[in-house]
Amino acid sequence: MCKEFAKVGAEVGMTPSDVVQVADITFSCVADPQAAKDMVFGNCGVLLEISSSKGYVEMTGIDAETSQDIAEAIQAKGGRYLEAQVQGSKTQAEEGTLVILAAGDRILFDECQSCFEAMGKNSFYLGDVGNASKMNLVLQLMAGVTLAGLAEGMALADRAGLQQKDVLEVLELTSLSCPTIIEKGKCIIEGGFQCHLPLQHLQKDLKLSLCMGDQLEQPLPLTAAANEVFKHAKRLGYGDHDASSVYIRARF
Repeated sequence: MCKEFAKVGAEVGMTPSDVVQVADITFSCVADPQAAKDMVFGNCGVLLEISSSKGYVEMTGIDAETSQDIAEAIQAKGGRYLEAQVQGSKTQAEEGTLVILAAGDRILFDECQSCFEAMGKNSFYLGDVGNASKMNLVLQLMAGVTLAGLAEGMALADRAGLQQKDVLEVLELTSLSCPTIIEKGKCIIEGGFQCHLPLQHLQKDLKLSLCMGDQLEQPLPLTAAANEVFKHAKRLGYGDHDASSVYIRARF
Protein backbone atom coordinates (compact mmCIF):
# COMPACT_ATOMS: atom_id res chain seq x y z
CA MET A 1 0.00 0.00 0.00
CA CYS A 2 2.86 2.40 0.79
CA LYS A 3 4.39 1.86 -2.66
CA GLU A 4 1.65 3.82 -4.41
CA PHE A 5 2.21 6.80 -2.13
CA ALA A 6 5.97 6.57 -2.53
CA LYS A 7 5.57 6.80 -6.31
CA VAL A 8 4.05 10.26 -5.95
CA GLY A 9 6.70 11.52 -3.57
CA ALA A 10 5.78 10.34 -0.08
CA GLU A 11 8.52 9.26 2.32
CA VAL A 12 8.06 5.78 3.79
CA GLY A 13 8.95 5.08 7.41
CA MET A 14 9.76 1.57 8.59
CA THR A 15 8.05 2.05 11.99
CA PRO A 16 5.42 4.35 13.53
CA SER A 17 8.16 6.21 15.40
CA ASP A 18 10.00 6.84 12.11
CA VAL A 19 6.90 8.53 10.72
CA VAL A 20 6.37 10.69 13.78
CA GLN A 21 10.01 11.75 13.73
CA VAL A 22 9.76 13.39 10.31
CA ALA A 23 6.17 14.71 10.54
CA ASP A 24 4.74 17.67 12.43
CA ILE A 25 1.31 16.01 12.46
CA THR A 26 0.81 12.26 12.14
CA PHE A 27 -2.49 10.68 11.03
CA SER A 28 -3.26 7.10 12.05
CA CYS A 29 -6.03 4.91 10.65
CA VAL A 30 -5.77 1.17 11.36
CA ALA A 31 -8.14 -1.75 11.84
CA ASP A 32 -9.37 -1.65 15.44
CA PRO A 33 -8.71 -0.43 19.02
CA GLN A 34 -5.96 -2.97 19.67
CA ALA A 35 -4.12 -2.03 16.48
CA ALA A 36 -4.45 1.65 17.43
CA LYS A 37 -2.90 0.92 20.84
CA ASP A 38 -0.10 -1.11 19.28
CA MET A 39 0.76 1.82 17.01
CA VAL A 40 1.19 4.06 20.03
CA PHE A 41 2.44 1.81 22.84
CA GLY A 42 4.20 -0.97 20.89
CA ASN A 43 7.87 -1.44 20.08
CA CYS A 44 9.11 1.47 17.94
CA GLY A 45 5.71 3.04 18.52
CA VAL A 46 4.50 6.59 18.30
CA LEU A 47 5.40 7.50 21.90
CA LEU A 48 9.12 7.20 21.21
CA GLU A 49 9.14 10.37 19.12
CA ILE A 50 6.16 12.35 20.43
CA SER A 51 7.12 15.76 21.81
CA SER A 52 5.71 19.25 22.29
CA SER A 53 6.26 19.98 18.59
CA LYS A 54 4.19 17.00 17.43
CA GLY A 55 0.49 16.45 16.81
CA TYR A 56 -1.22 13.05 16.58
CA VAL A 57 -4.58 12.47 14.87
CA GLU A 58 -6.28 9.12 15.52
CA MET A 59 -8.75 8.24 12.74
CA THR A 60 -9.30 4.59 13.66
CA GLY A 61 -12.84 3.58 14.64
CA ILE A 62 -12.31 3.07 18.37
CA ASP A 63 -14.14 3.40 21.69
CA ALA A 64 -13.92 6.50 23.86
CA GLU A 65 -11.83 4.75 26.54
CA THR A 66 -9.13 3.72 24.04
CA SER A 67 -9.07 7.24 22.63
CA GLN A 68 -8.68 8.73 26.12
CA ASP A 69 -5.84 6.31 26.95
CA ILE A 70 -3.99 7.33 23.79
CA ALA A 71 -4.68 11.02 24.44
CA GLU A 72 -3.28 10.84 27.97
CA ALA A 73 -0.12 9.10 26.77
CA ILE A 74 0.44 11.60 23.95
CA GLN A 75 -0.24 14.60 26.19
CA ALA A 76 2.02 13.23 28.96
CA LYS A 77 4.93 13.62 26.54
CA GLY A 78 3.86 17.14 25.60
CA GLY A 79 2.20 16.21 22.32
CA ARG A 80 -1.19 17.31 21.02
CA TYR A 81 -3.99 14.85 20.33
CA LEU A 82 -7.10 14.84 18.17
CA GLU A 83 -9.49 12.00 17.48
CA ALA A 84 -11.02 12.27 14.02
CA GLN A 85 -13.53 9.53 13.33
CA VAL A 86 -14.62 8.91 9.75
CA GLN A 87 -18.12 8.40 8.44
CA GLY A 88 -18.30 7.03 4.92
CA SER A 89 -17.37 4.16 2.62
CA LYS A 90 -14.42 3.35 0.37
CA THR A 91 -16.21 5.08 -2.50
CA GLN A 92 -16.68 8.25 -0.46
CA ALA A 93 -13.02 8.14 0.56
CA GLU A 94 -11.99 7.96 -3.09
CA GLU A 95 -14.33 10.83 -3.94
CA GLY A 96 -13.20 12.93 -0.97
CA THR A 97 -16.71 13.15 0.46
CA LEU A 98 -16.23 11.60 3.89
CA VAL A 99 -17.61 13.21 7.06
CA ILE A 100 -15.01 13.86 9.76
CA LEU A 101 -16.03 13.80 13.45
CA ALA A 102 -13.29 15.33 15.60
CA ALA A 103 -12.67 15.95 19.30
CA GLY A 104 -9.69 16.97 21.40
CA ASP A 105 -7.16 19.74 20.72
CA ARG A 106 -9.08 22.56 19.01
CA ILE A 107 -6.01 24.28 17.59
CA LEU A 108 -4.84 20.99 16.08
CA PHE A 109 -8.31 20.56 14.57
CA ASP A 110 -7.99 23.96 12.89
CA GLU A 111 -4.50 23.14 11.62
CA CYS A 112 -5.78 19.91 10.06
CA GLN A 113 -8.54 21.58 8.03
CA SER A 114 -6.67 21.44 4.73
CA CYS A 115 -6.19 17.68 5.20
CA PHE A 116 -9.79 17.14 6.24
CA GLU A 117 -11.01 19.12 3.22
CA ALA A 118 -9.03 16.77 0.98
CA MET A 119 -10.68 13.74 2.61
CA GLY A 120 -14.23 14.90 3.19
CA LYS A 121 -16.97 17.38 2.53
CA ASN A 122 -17.65 18.25 6.18
CA SER A 123 -15.74 18.19 9.45
CA PHE A 124 -17.24 18.70 12.90
CA TYR A 125 -15.54 19.60 16.18
CA LEU A 126 -17.33 17.92 19.10
CA GLY A 127 -15.37 19.05 22.16
CA ASP A 128 -13.59 16.76 24.62
CA VAL A 129 -11.72 13.60 23.64
CA GLY A 130 -14.16 10.69 23.46
CA ASN A 131 -17.12 12.63 22.05
CA ALA A 132 -16.21 11.89 18.43
CA SER A 133 -15.79 8.18 19.17
CA LYS A 134 -19.19 8.10 20.88
CA MET A 135 -20.86 9.93 17.99
CA ASN A 136 -19.29 7.57 15.47
CA LEU A 137 -20.50 4.49 17.36
CA VAL A 138 -24.04 5.88 17.58
CA LEU A 139 -24.08 6.35 13.80
CA GLN A 140 -22.50 2.94 13.15
CA LEU A 141 -25.11 1.33 15.39
CA MET A 142 -27.85 2.86 13.23
CA ALA A 143 -26.10 1.70 10.05
CA GLY A 144 -25.69 -1.86 11.30
CA VAL A 145 -29.28 -2.25 12.48
CA THR A 146 -30.56 -0.73 9.23
CA LEU A 147 -28.44 -3.04 7.10
CA ALA A 148 -29.53 -6.11 9.06
CA GLY A 149 -33.15 -5.06 8.49
CA LEU A 150 -32.54 -4.55 4.77
CA ALA A 151 -30.94 -8.00 4.51
CA GLU A 152 -33.88 -9.68 6.25
CA GLY A 153 -36.39 -7.80 4.09
CA MET A 154 -34.63 -8.80 0.88
CA ALA A 155 -34.39 -12.40 2.07
CA LEU A 156 -38.11 -12.45 2.87
CA ALA A 157 -38.94 -10.96 -0.53
CA ASP A 158 -36.91 -13.64 -2.29
CA ARG A 159 -38.51 -16.41 -0.23
CA ALA A 160 -41.96 -15.00 -1.01
CA GLY A 161 -41.30 -15.13 -4.74
CA LEU A 162 -40.90 -11.40 -5.25
CA GLN A 163 -38.27 -9.91 -7.53
CA GLN A 164 -35.68 -8.13 -5.40
CA LYS A 165 -35.10 -5.53 -8.12
CA ASP A 166 -38.80 -4.68 -7.91
CA VAL A 167 -38.55 -4.31 -4.15
CA LEU A 168 -35.61 -1.93 -4.53
CA GLU A 169 -37.33 0.04 -7.28
CA VAL A 170 -40.40 0.60 -5.12
CA LEU A 171 -38.30 1.28 -2.01
CA GLU A 172 -36.47 4.01 -3.92
CA LEU A 173 -39.75 5.87 -4.30
CA THR A 174 -40.63 5.75 -0.60
CA SER A 175 -39.49 7.72 2.44
CA LEU A 176 -37.15 4.82 3.29
CA SER A 177 -34.93 5.63 0.34
CA CYS A 178 -31.40 6.77 1.20
CA PRO A 179 -27.98 6.27 -0.45
CA THR A 180 -26.90 3.53 1.96
CA ILE A 181 -30.02 1.40 1.56
CA ILE A 182 -30.04 1.74 -2.22
CA GLU A 183 -26.30 1.03 -2.55
CA LYS A 184 -26.42 -2.00 -0.26
CA GLY A 185 -29.63 -3.23 -1.87
CA LYS A 186 -27.90 -3.23 -5.24
CA CYS A 187 -24.96 -5.12 -3.73
CA ILE A 188 -27.34 -7.77 -2.42
CA ILE A 189 -29.01 -8.16 -5.82
CA GLU A 190 -25.69 -8.34 -7.69
CA GLY A 191 -24.33 -10.84 -5.14
CA GLY A 192 -20.64 -10.05 -5.60
CA PHE A 193 -20.37 -8.02 -2.38
CA GLN A 194 -17.52 -5.86 -3.72
CA CYS A 195 -16.09 -4.32 -0.59
CA HIS A 196 -16.92 -0.69 0.20
CA LEU A 197 -17.20 -1.21 3.97
CA PRO A 198 -15.82 -4.51 5.36
CA LEU A 199 -18.37 -6.50 7.30
CA GLN A 200 -15.87 -7.18 10.10
CA HIS A 201 -15.37 -3.45 10.67
CA LEU A 202 -19.08 -2.77 11.04
CA GLN A 203 -19.42 -5.75 13.37
CA LYS A 204 -16.55 -4.39 15.43
CA ASP A 205 -18.39 -1.09 15.79
CA LEU A 206 -21.61 -2.85 16.79
CA LYS A 207 -19.67 -4.66 19.51
CA LEU A 208 -18.14 -1.39 20.73
CA SER A 209 -21.60 0.21 20.73
CA LEU A 210 -22.89 -2.60 22.94
CA CYS A 211 -19.99 -2.08 25.34
CA MET A 212 -20.82 1.61 25.52
CA GLY A 213 -24.45 0.71 26.19
CA ASP A 214 -23.37 -1.59 29.03
CA GLN A 215 -21.30 1.15 30.63
CA LEU A 216 -24.20 3.60 30.45
CA GLU A 217 -26.85 0.98 31.40
CA GLN A 218 -28.64 1.77 28.13
CA PRO A 219 -30.57 -1.22 26.70
CA LEU A 220 -29.72 -1.92 23.05
CA PRO A 221 -31.75 -5.03 22.13
CA LEU A 222 -31.89 -4.34 18.38
CA THR A 223 -28.16 -3.69 18.26
CA ALA A 224 -27.50 -6.93 20.13
CA ALA A 225 -29.60 -8.91 17.64
CA ALA A 226 -27.93 -7.22 14.65
CA ASN A 227 -24.50 -7.93 16.13
CA GLU A 228 -25.28 -11.65 16.36
CA VAL A 229 -26.32 -11.68 12.70
CA PHE A 230 -23.09 -9.94 11.67
CA LYS A 231 -21.02 -12.26 13.89
CA HIS A 232 -22.55 -15.27 12.18
CA ALA A 233 -21.85 -13.85 8.71
CA LYS A 234 -18.27 -13.16 9.77
CA ARG A 235 -17.92 -16.75 11.01
CA LEU A 236 -19.18 -17.95 7.63
CA GLY A 237 -16.15 -16.28 6.06
CA TYR A 238 -17.58 -12.94 4.93
CA GLY A 239 -15.59 -10.68 7.25
CA ASP A 240 -13.52 -9.20 4.42
CA HIS A 241 -16.51 -8.83 2.11
CA ASP A 242 -18.76 -5.79 2.00
CA ALA A 243 -21.11 -5.39 4.96
CA SER A 244 -24.03 -6.10 2.62
CA SER A 245 -22.88 -9.75 2.62
CA VAL A 246 -24.75 -10.05 5.92
CA TYR A 247 -27.56 -10.95 3.52
CA ILE A 248 -26.02 -14.42 3.20
CA ARG A 249 -26.71 -15.03 6.87
CA ALA A 250 -30.27 -13.70 6.56
CA ARG A 251 -31.04 -15.67 3.40
CA PHE A 252 -29.52 -19.04 4.24
